[in-house]
Amino acid sequence: MKLSLKQRLKQLIFGLLGKDPEGVVVTFLSGEESLARRMEAEVRELLPNRLHYSVHWTPASAGERWLELRRLFRGKRIAMAPVLFSAEPEFDAMRHAALCFAPTRILAYNSRLERHHLRARTWLASLLFLRGVPVDRIYLRPHFFKQQPPPAVAPLVLEGRPLSPHRPRVAVLTPYFPYPPAHGGAVRIFNLLREASKQFDIFLLAFTERGDPTEYQPVLDFCAQAVLVPKSTYREPRWASLVPPEVAEYRSPAMRRALERVRREYAIPVLQVEYTALAEYGGQILVEHDVTFDLFGQIHRREQTLSSWWNLWRWKRFEQRAVRRFPAVVTMSAKDSEILTGGRSPWTAPGPPARQKLIQPIPNGVDLARFQPEPETPGHRLLFIGSFRHFPNIHAYRFFTENVWPSLCARYPNIALTVVAGPDPLLHWSANTGTLAPRADERITLLGFVSDVRPLYVQANLVIVPTTVSAGTNLKVLEAMAMERAVVSTTSGCAGLGLEHGKSVWVADSPEEFAAGIARLLEDGALRGSLAANARRRAQEAFDWPHLGVAQAQLWRDSIDAEIEK
Repeated sequence: MKLSLKQRLKQLIFGLLGKDPEGVVVTFLSGEESLARRMEAEVRELLPNRLHYSVHWTPASAGERWLELRRLFRGKRIAMAPVLFSAEPEFDAMRHAALCFAPTRILAYNSRLERHHLRARTWLASLLFLRGVPVDRIYLRPHFFKQQPPPAVAPLVLEGRPLSPHRPRVAVLTPYFPYPPAHGGAVRIFNLLREASKQFDIFLLAFTERGDPTEYQPVLDFCAQAVLVPKSTYREPRWASLVPPEVAEYRSPAMRRALERVRREYAIPVLQVEYTALAEYGGQILVEHDVTFDLFGQIHRREQTLSSWWNLWRWKRFEQRAVRRFPAVVTMSAKDSEILTGGRSPWTAPGPPARQKLIQPIPNGVDLARFQPEPETPGHRLLFIGSFRHFPNIHAYRFFTENVWPSLCARYPNIALTVVAGPDPLLHWSANTGTLAPRADERITLLGFVSDVRPLYVQANLVIVPTTVSAGTNLKVLEAMAMERAVVSTTSGCAGLGLEHGKSVWVADSPEEFAAGIARLLEDGALRGSLAANARRRAQEAFDWPHLGVAQAQLWRDSIDAEIEK
């Protein structure tokens, strides 16, 4: 085959340098084996016509490994050197040797298996990538730089049940469509709106995201209208805004226009806003699903970093101002109300009280008719329900599997754990941890969204709530109480529910205490049954949705009366 002039020159030049003109690919398996193998397979697929070599880890210094590489690849021209930069420090010497061996040919991979060419001309982007910043956020710019405005979006308007002249009208703004009830917030919104709709016509305005379920009818059965607005993609560095980034994510001119149209066209006097992140839209009632600055205060107390301080400062500033602007604020418990009104929290000195007309707890609830107790089957089966969409549940899973689970496995060979992690669990896991998935364990079953969790409660011997940071109240605890299953929880996991350690719940905060509590209840069936029965009675007394729906409806009536008096 006749070579072109360019090919002949290439052969000549590399021949003078003592190099093979055809470049080879040297892949450094410098990280967790399954990730490294997936990287290797992807590189071979990307460059099928190249000669590939793989470098495995051996105990050696960076200098020793560099000298070995120079010897092994003498006479070879390195076209590319893929290197896995994940969290394991034992591979650092291997990575350093790779950087010295082929400094201009490094194709870096992170633990998400995103890739980025390390280049001197893009040194800042390369540094950010090596520090763990996701690729899609490396080139973001703060809003004060000129950016392309988001494209206009048209809301989807769905008609529900007919309006009645005998029912007052209320608008409710939420950050998601509350069906299916795949996590605690959706369960609460769905059930309270359904109960209150017996007396009110409800106009629901909700954000949607790509890939959301599209089963609308269960909500339209009790709502007069649902207006769905696609959520824009947030394209700023998370450090760059004075308001919390979760607030900026939900800034939407389309939603503001939809709110104005609905309230004007249907003469709606009261708007209830679910979650603090939507407080900028204004209204008459703000529902604090958790006191968010309390949550970030717990995180800052643990981490003591500049980033955790910045998140706490932004949320405290924003949330305290938001609470003061609303005539009525709903909390999940008396504890949350106390924090908002200036009570001492465990991490900060008391501040000036928030002057409110009304700060009213309306607790989370449970469907007692649906969640009925069934007899327990003997065994050592644990259940953890916590959507990974809510990052404290990821913290809880890691706390339990890394610090508690190993000792339980050593003590109980047949122990099993089922985890219900909600929709797209690996997507949320990757975004929060920087790794593709939790470490595999044949005794752990990780499930996504489960439409009916009752069979899982029936199969379980214990329900665990290992949350290390938490705010609000946990619906998963209420469901376990209703199903008459004993719960082992941290203090924060069962806060605000009026449960007593040793009587209706087992409370443990350290890994050793948590493991000991599980062991105690697995081995003491009488105590386990007593805790479960007392918890069921507590749920019947205080957390039935119809009773809570009456409180929600009364709040709306009071708010409408207050608007009429203005």
